[in-house]
Amino acid sequence: MLRLHEVRFRWAGRSGFSVSVPDLQVMPGETVLLLGESGSGKSTLLSLICGTVLADSGRVEVYGQDIAALSGGAHDRFRAERIGMIFQQFNLLPFGSVLDNILLPIRFAPERRARAGDARAEAVELCHALGLPAGITSAKAATLSVGQQQRVAVARALIGRPPIVIADEPTSALDAGTQTAFLDLLFAQVRGHGTTLLMVSHDPRLADRFDRVLHMQDIAQIARQAA
Repeated sequence: MLRLHEVRFRWAGRSGFSVSVPDLQVMPGETVLLLGESGSGKSTLLSLICGTVLADSGRVEVYGQDIAALSGGAHDRFRAERIGMIFQQFNLLPFGSVLDNILLPIRFAPERRARAGDARAEAVELCHALGLPAGITSAKAATLSVGQQQRVAVARALIGRPPIVIADEPTSALDAGTQTAFLDLLFAQVRGHGTTLLMVSHDPRLADRFDRVLHMQDIAQIARQAA
């Protein structure tokens, strides 16, 4: 599902921050937790996987596709088709409805839209499965609680059953009880559809939930240019 081989990337500018990943593989249907402290290169790694930045050398493959072989527009379409994203800050459109937010990714992904079938019905079904109240699809995202916004972000990532979901620190702002409930719901959905899950976090207490746990210091080398 995901492979990085001999990947090297360096951010331009005075910081001289660079990341090297000799080899990383994630299998179809696997749930993987990637642990790392702030500044360990987690965000850069996610950007490489999603194709928002391209490696200076090496190969990044997602769902068998070499990301570097795609043109700019094709990058965006491929990401919309194959990858569901759960952002740390949720990134919902505040004045859009819950339904608008959930359906947003499939507007740019015809294959994913076709998999959704009746997309509105699937959105309602996801909301129900994630414990959101009936009728919430018409509410504006800005009116929701943090917990509700988070669940809408998960529904948006899962709509149309993308083969891989990437979650960037989705539990960092949650208390222990809310975190447990959220992960229960997320894993029920991911495992129910055989979706590959790569979650990035700094919290090792999440480890028991996942098939495999990786540490950034074990899979990547970070270098910073001296000032």
